[in-house]
Amino acid sequence: MVELKTDTSIEAMYKAGQVVGQALTAVRKAADVGVSLLELDEVAREVLRVAGATSPFLGYRPSFAPVPFPAVICTSVNDAIVHGIPTGYRLRDGDLVSVDCGAELGGWAGDSAISFTVGTPRPADVRLIETAERALAAGIEAAVVGNRLGDIAHAIGSVCRAAGYGVPDGFGGHGIGRKMHEDPSVPNEGRPGRGMPLRHGLVLAIEPMLVASGRDDYHAAPDGWTLRTNDGSRAAHTEHTVAITEAGPRILTAR
Repeated sequence: MVELKTDTSIEAMYKAGQVVGQALTAVRKAADVGVSLLELDEVAREVLRVAGATSPFLGYRPSFAPVPFPAVICTSVNDAIVHGIPTGYRLRDGDLVSVDCGAELGGWAGDSAISFTVGTPRPADVRLIETAERALAAGIEAAVVGNRLGDIAHAIGSVCRAAGYGVPDGFGGHGIGRKMHEDPSVPNEGRPGRGMPLRHGLVLAIEPMLVASGRDDYHAAPDGWTLRTNDGSRAAHTEHTVAITEAGPRILTAR
């Protein structure tokens, strides 16, 4: 069931979204050569603690997962697309890192993700990340009253495909509100003018995922969580929580 949020609820979600933005900013600042993924998770935990927020990631266990998720951020490095579990792995020069973070505050959730490079960036990684950000911006631009879900999906997919990148099958964004994952699903490819009409009060987590090789296939790592590209090529992931309003799309997780 799709729930439309009131303006008051959107304001409350904005507060949760700002905590997410603060956590991602702190993690990005802390990420450097030699820093472990577990240390980045601790950085995010501290931001949530200070804000009085909790994590919708920690302990989350969907039907596919062999164990509950053990961290407050997902850290996906190089060929990992999404859902990477923070480990003792220490970042190396040239790594491409995607970090996904959520927060719950006052009964409402926020969800956002960023991709960045550590140390000396590879030009190909810079292009991949820039395209992911452009795809996210295109999806947000299409998130207006009167459009449909397919318009968001088409906007994202068009940017990704035009640049020659893959779009992982079956993954995309989602509704968000009292829970991190709510209806509707938001595909990263689709036909314009199709799907549910966008109305004031609909809040979506819009999240492009791009594969550098142009392939769409992937597999789950032995941990049961991390999704990796089948050919070992690099991936990028960006995300914002966005409220659809009569005044236009409002990014609730702006950093």
